[in-house]
Amino acid sequence: MIPITDKNLSQVIRPRAAESHKGNYGRVVIIGGNQTYGGAGIMSASAALYTGAGLITLASDPVNRTALHATHPEIMFVNWHERAELAPSITAADVIVIGPGLGLDGFARELLTWTLATVTKTQTLILDGSALTLIAQAFAEKQTSGIESTAAQLILTPHQEEWHRLSQLPIAAQTVAQNQAALTNFFPPATILVLKQHRTQVYAGEACFENTSGHPAMAIGGMGDTLTGIIAAMIGQFKSPLAATNAAVYLHGLAGETLARTHYVVLPSQLIRLVPRLMTKYAQMTD
Repeated sequence: MIPITDKNLSQVIRPRAAESHKGNYGRVVIIGGNQTYGGAGIMSASAALYTGAGLITLASDPVNRTALHATHPEIMFVNWHERAELAPSITAADVIVIGPGLGLDGFARELLTWTLATVTKTQTLILDGSALTLIAQAFAEKQTSGIESTAAQLILTPHQEEWHRLSQLPIAAQTVAQNQAALTNFFPPATILVLKQHRTQVYAGEACFENTSGHPAMAIGGMGDTLTGIIAAMIGQFKSPLAATNAAVYLHGLAGETLARTHYVVLPSQLIRLVPRLMTKYAQMTD
């Protein structure tokens, strides 16, 4: 088990070039937020914004448009019912997140299946929340989930119960060896697993990493949605999926534990506002 520490941040985060533009820092699309769970998509997109993604689009139910633009007019919005609008955004993206607040109805299942078929080998697709549950349901029903043939670099971000549903491993049986075996058996070879828990673990092939940052003050709804946006923005800017994912996991926990020194509970909306300051600090400490 390789520890994830602040060294992962200083190895990944770099000062921005003087001559650069928004296109240099990644195009991120977040697909999430139905009429009930609109905040999940907004938090993921907001986290990508504060982590530095150059261009961000939230594809969501239209009921969420006003809430998004009242908070972050910097983030573009696409009605996820309008496939002709969504398709060009997906095609242009470097990183796509699907799952936060997506829901589990027939529309959500169809949108996930379409997304898995649409992404290409040059893109990264982060699967979270409802998307993972839908895939687990397909596995349980012995149906094709679409994940078997998707071309993109996959990153899964389940908590332990979601991983239980995906891998059929009860939480007590989720050892390093068993997790690696399940990842190999059920998912494409290059898939990265971010297994969220007290000490979040990141699996990639035969390698396993364990995060050393975080705090129980972060145990609140929306924290996982926020992590997806941070991972997406880090990959969009710094390219290497595994190195950027490890750095994002540590950055997320570091922001939480930093705020927990003075806050009994840390809200996701508070956490993401600290992220740019921490990135500035570590950009100046590059190895």
